[in-house]
Amino acid sequence: MALPNIHKFPGEKLSPEEISALETSAKRARITALTMISAAKSGHPGGAFSSMEMFMTVYGVADITPENCSDTKRDYVVVSHGHTSAGVYAALCEWGFADRDEAMAHFRQTGSVFQGHVEREIPGVDLGTGNLGQGLSAGVGYALAQRATGHEGRVYVLMGDGGQTKGQLAEARRMAVSQNLTGLVALIDWNDIQLSGKRLDIMPCNIRGIWEADGWEVVEVDGHSFGAIYEALRNAGTHGKPTVLMCRTIMGKDGLIMEGIPDYHGKPVSNDDYAKIVAHLGGDPDTLAKALERRKNPPTFAGRKIDYPSAPSIDTGTPFDYEGEKVSDNRGAFGKALADVGAKNYKKDGRTPILVFDCDLAPSVMTGKFRDACPECYVQSGIQEHSVAAASGAASLAGVVSLWAEFGVFGIDEVYNQQRLNDINRAGNKTVLTHVGLDVGEDGKTHQCIDYVGLMRNMFGWKLVVPVDPNQTDRATRWMLKTPGDICMAVGRSKIDGLKYYTGSYEFKYGKADKLREGRDGAIFALGYMAQIALKSAEILSGKGVEVSVYGVSCPLVPDMPALTEAAKTGQIMTVEDHNVNTGMGAIMILEAVRNGIALPKIQTLGVSHYGESGTSDSVRAEMGLSAEKIADSFLKF
Repeated sequence: MALPNIHKFPGEKLSPEEISALETSAKRARITALTMISAAKSGHPGGAFSSMEMFMTVYGVADITPENCSDTKRDYVVVSHGHTSAGVYAALCEWGFADRDEAMAHFRQTGSVFQGHVEREIPGVDLGTGNLGQGLSAGVGYALAQRATGHEGRVYVLMGDGGQTKGQLAEARRMAVSQNLTGLVALIDWNDIQLSGKRLDIMPCNIRGIWEADGWEVVEVDGHSFGAIYEALRNAGTHGKPTVLMCRTIMGKDGLIMEGIPDYHGKPVSNDDYAKIVAHLGGDPDTLAKALERRKNPPTFAGRKIDYPSAPSIDTGTPFDYEGEKVSDNRGAFGKALADVGAKNYKKDGRTPILVFDCDLAPSVMTGKFRDACPECYVQSGIQEHSVAAASGAASLAGVVSLWAEFGVFGIDEVYNQQRLNDINRAGNKTVLTHVGLDVGEDGKTHQCIDYVGLMRNMFGWKLVVPVDPNQTDRATRWMLKTPGDICMAVGRSKIDGLKYYTGSYEFKYGKADKLREGRDGAIFALGYMAQIALKSAEILSGKGVEVSVYGVSCPLVPDMPALTEAAKTGQIMTVEDHNVNTGMGAIMILEAVRNGIALPKIQTLGVSHYGESGTSDSVRAEMGLSAEKIADSFLKF
């Protein structure tokens, strides 16, 4: 029986014939999901079965098809409980997004796109998930992007009930209500069973109450009734609020031995039980044997290639020049450049919208000028960093330039897991960290972000820029806004010199170290604004007859090999950074030199060796051995 056309709600209700066709399809999808898990001997059958009607209905009504699923002007579907991937893939196979035989044969097999948790390589999957609690934040991001691009679409977020206790979900619920995202619809698989047992025995939570308290429209439905889910989805948003459907379900529904049993949350059934369940669903018990035979051969379904969002259509304007001593700070230069680019593109036909997220820090992270110039593209999110990190990442996948400015310890240390998910999903998130290293001295060790290079280094796709001065900051900001991919820019708050080197026709190039001073007796590579302190050290050394080159490093994750080769000829190299000395720029340079066969001379790494004290940035750096005088002394002793 063919599936009915329920795309974008053609009728007020489903007819009996349409319901019958969907029920037949759901039985086939359950067989598909169970076969996938049994062939892999691994997976989560209970939730795949209990969420099946949710999956089938949402993918049927949503404006997302095999033809438009890689476009941005459409509906979005986020499955937050990504461990139910077998159910998601099975439903997508029913609606023509993927190959059923390939899914059954190659689930959770190396080389297959049908991975253990949902991934974007499968057409129809809008976010790779699995870390519970992040899906609703992503849904918020997609909905904000839809509004910014003028597309009146829907965003559907499906999730389990066990993860409802996660704090990030509360952040996302409040964001959705505060932003009036009436096109955002959440569905909860409410089966009251988790991996370890009954939900209320593990962690009691009034699920309905918490959603109502945060201002959502809450609707309870029979989660196994296609008719009830369809009508509830059709009516969602009509009360002027985001809507959550609490879908009452049975864990392992139609799975005989699995029904209501926590064990099958995360383990396959026996071969005998497989045969019984498939027969009960009207299928062929030999389906598994056929899948296992096919599994011996390489997968052939390639899915879709996932790359970073394409370059945006924006006017990045003309850079500002900052000259003279102590005329600005890097964070101020960032804020001014951001506002300038924002104003040049705000509500202009053919231009990509720029969304800026703030967590109640506009005066400190310098996004206030952008807010004043582009009020409808400024998202005040309150102190909710976990949700914002995920929301800004998702928004970047939906046709906007998405930027989040935040203190270092909150924008990377606190939300490393969310930024890692952005990396996995190849988002285009721009994260600007305005208080990093020892430059935020008075706030003390809890706020001195001395590990951001090391954390970014742990990931595979992020670019990191640490500008030397306001001029380079301005140019790097404009470069970042037009460049695809996840990019982090780390800037300080202290007033520093605007160097002539970075004015005029200077163009920021990712990965290039800038030679700011020539010397024959050694070389100092300094990270970001520490280059200006290194220049003062070089002056001290010059007074003692020692001439050193100074390189300003703004891209610590990708050392400039030609510059390092050149510096090695001086016979002595020092690296200087107000970052953890064990995981920062110096450590990366040494490793990359070895990998590239560069013969290094004596090399000394200076950096943060312990948590800093509370005091002026100058005094904290001096205590750490990173003042101009102490750097010079270390070079001489070295």
